[in-house]
Amino acid sequence: MEKQYPSSIILAAKLIVLFLTVAIAYFLKSVLVPLMFALVISIMLFPICNFLEKMKLPRAAASIISVIIATLVLSALLYFIVHQVIVIGKDGQDIAHNFGMIYDSIQGWLESTFGLRPGELTQRIREAGQKQLSGVGKYLTSVFSSAGGTLANGVLVPLYTFFFLYYRDFFKDFLIQAVKGAPASKVMDTINRIYHVIQSYLLGLVTVMGIVAVLNTVGLLIMGLEYAWFFGTLAAILILIPYIGVAIGSLVPALFALATMDSYWYALGVIGWFQVVQFLEGNFITPNIVGGKVSLNPLVAIISLLLGGMLFGLGGLILALPMVAVMKIIFEMTDATQPFSFLIGEPDADHIKKDSFDRLREKHKLDKPSDE
Repeated sequence: MEKQYPSSIILAAKLIVLFLTVAIAYFLKSVLVPLMFALVISIMLFPICNFLEKMKLPRAAASIISVIIATLVLSALLYFIVHQVIVIGKDGQDIAHNFGMIYDSIQGWLESTFGLRPGELTQRIREAGQKQLSGVGKYLTSVFSSAGGTLANGVLVPLYTFFFLYYRDFFKDFLIQAVKGAPASKVMDTINRIYHVIQSYLLGLVTVMGIVAVLNTVGLLIMGLEYAWFFGTLAAILILIPYIGVAIGSLVPALFALATMDSYWYALGVIGWFQVVQFLEGNFITPNIVGGKVSLNPLVAIISLLLGGMLFGLGGLILALPMVAVMKIIFEMTDATQPFSFLIGEPDADHIKKDSFDRLREKHKLDKPSDE
């Protein structure tokens, strides 16, 4: 007869395993982050690879061509961004001169209005900046150093992607053999669900980024800002980085407008228009396009973003939501982990109604409190 352990020991064991898993993932992040990016990219490239195979190409050739196509697309996007930055940088001296004039006018107004001594504003800004940067600098260093590590290992991502495409059936066979507690059909169903969730989410995200890029660019063109397509596209790409990306995406063109246009109202207009686009994206565009493809609890989504950024830096911020969505599907495989899948998922409408507790009590056949 199998020995039954107390629930407290089982819970403690699960927490220890969770802690060790997170610790190992942190120490192996330089290997895991490129692997996770390659896995996501290979899922995106699978339709192309499958189409090429149906055209009678060998799997190796189809996988290589698919990786080359993805590399060319990402390289073209990177070239567009770098080229525009170089072009804008040619006017850097004039922009710096305009910023100097703006700063001098602000300093003169503050000195005359609040009685500050000449140079006192500069000293106060320097002191405040040093205090803030002392704390923020450590966080940014950790985030972007890990991002630098990801970029340094980025040369391995195409290689990993090729192997994920080429050996995909081999990996499926491994998973079926590894998960002995579930039928092979259930394992394959879980793999297919993971594939469809990630692909649908990423395709929806790319569509959202395209719409946001067009909306951003149209607003900048109406205001007459130079390099509108660059700033609009850059802000759309930065959607990949939650919270920070939106702020940077609106701040950069606003500063450029402040330095190149003849009125500060243009800068305010840029920020205002980007906020409008962000409101439309968050409340209408993303819900209707991405929708329930990654139906996560908003609280869990925020925590996963924070933990992803803390553990894996910039790459963790980008990968957090699709990876948690994968965990949700995997947790649904067994009865023991089903409650965790329920917790990660988005609450039903019945959970937030006025009579939600009465429904809960009826669902689980709970007794009424004695004071009722």
